[in-house]
Amino acid sequence: MANLKTNEEIEILRENALIVSKTLAEVAKHVRPGVTTLELDKVAEEFIRDHGAEPGFLGYNGFPNTLCTSLNSVVVHGIPSNHRLDEGDIISVDCGTRFHGFYGDSAYTFAVGEISPEVAKLLEVTKTSLFKGIEQVKAGNRMGDIGNAVQTYAEAHGFSIVREMIGHGIGHDMHERPDVPNYGKRGKGTKLVNGMVICIEPMINLGKKEIYMGNDGWTIRTVDKKMSAHYELTVAVKDGKADVLSTFKYVEEVLQQKV
Repeated sequence: MANLKTNEEIEILRENALIVSKTLAEVAKHVRPGVTTLELDKVAEEFIRDHGAEPGFLGYNGFPNTLCTSLNSVVVHGIPSNHRLDEGDIISVDCGTRFHGFYGDSAYTFAVGEISPEVAKLLEVTKTSLFKGIEQVKAGNRMGDIGNAVQTYAEAHGFSIVREMIGHGIGHDMHERPDVPNYGKRGKGTKLVNGMVICIEPMINLGKKEIYMGNDGWTIRTVDKKMSAHYELTVAVKDGKADVLSTFKYVEEVLQQKV
C-alpha cells in the first residue's frame, strides 16, 4: 500500500518539487551546442546546494552524479560526462533533491539548437501525454486510467511506450509504492486516494518500445537507436483531485527567452 502523506508532508514535498523545477530552469539556461553534460551537472548541484537542499540522485544506489542526462537514444539514467552536446541533439535532464527529509523529482527533455520536425513532434507528444495522465489523477480512479491516457495519446501519434521503466510514489524515499506505469487498462490497478503522491513520467520512443541496459549498469537505451523523450512531474492527490507539485513554468520561461 502507498505511504499516504499528510497535508503538512505534501507541503514539504512541494518545496522539494519547486527546487527541482527551478534547478531544471537553471540548467535550461546552459543547454546549447558545445556544453558538456558534466558542466550541466555542476550547474545543477551548485543551484540545489545554494537553495539549502541536497542532490537527491548523488550517491542514490551508487549513482555518481546530481543529474541523469539522457542523450538522444538514451531513455533514462544517462551519466554526465565530458561529452559535448551537438546541434540537433535532444537531452532528457532528470533531477532530484532531498530537503527536510523528503525527496523531489522531475524531468524535462530539451532540444539542442534546431531539431527535426519529427523529433520536435516526439517531444511535444511526450509532454502532452504527461498532462493527459495528470488529468486522470483524482480520488477513486486507478493507475490504469493514468497509464491508459498516456499510452492512448502517444500511440495515436505513432510513437511507442517504454514498458520496463515506470513512474513511482515519492516521499521519504525517492521511489515508493505505488508503481505508475505509462500503459494499462482503464479501471485497473491501484486505486488513487487522498494523500498519495506520485511521479508520472512518460518515456516514449520514436521507434520501437524495446530497450536495453548499457555496460555501466545504469544507462537505458533504445534497441533500435532511435530517439526517446522523457518528461516527469510530481502530483499529489489532495481534496479528491490532482495537486501538481512541480512545474515546467520556470523552464519554459527560460526557453522562451532563448528563442
